[in-house]
Amino acid sequence: MRKTTLNRKTNETDIAISLNLDGNREITIDTGIGFLDHMLTLFAFHGNFDLTLTCKGDLVTDDHHTVEDIGLALGEAIFDALDRTKGLKRYSAVYLPMDESLVRAVIDISGRSHLSFRAAFTRENLGALATENIKEFFSALAKKAGITIHIDLLHGDNDHHKAEAIFKGFANALKEAIIIQSDDVTSTKGVL
Repeated sequence: MRKTTLNRKTNETDIAISLNLDGNREITIDTGIGFLDHMLTLFAFHGNFDLTLTCKGDLVTDDHHTVEDIGLALGEAIFDALDRTKGLKRYSAVYLPMDESLVRAVIDISGRSHLSFRAAFTRENLGALATENIKEFFSALAKKAGITIHIDLLHGDNDHHKAEAIFKGFANALKEAIIIQSDDVTSTKGVL
């Protein structure tokens, strides 16, 4: 089983995560931001992951520290849970619709962190989540997970649908990229 448990505590947030990449969709999320809870639940469900995540953040300030720190912690958990000595599929490209919205999520579990995020929102907030922090979440996650992530919103009108397509698309891309297909490392370098 590829799983990990970690805690991340700063002056701004206190986060506890338990992640099983080979799970059964056992999901408990409490971030203090209802819309983010919804997106992380979708992520775990569509990735077939077990995810328990709690966060106490300085939401009196705003949601930025909480969202970014959850991205950092989840990225670290993904990094810790992955066995990079086996032949991961490594690459994945997924197109995912959510009603009128369409997202392309492409990832490479390369050990190199990069985010290309092309998505625009018309609303400033979705519930208590600032839409600008969706990009911050994925940037932080990519940084700590050592994953190259490209997210492109190709179509969409409803911001809720756009966000949902992004999180579901990423989950499906990650689920596909972490498939173990051999005992060989998927790199000519011999390491990821």
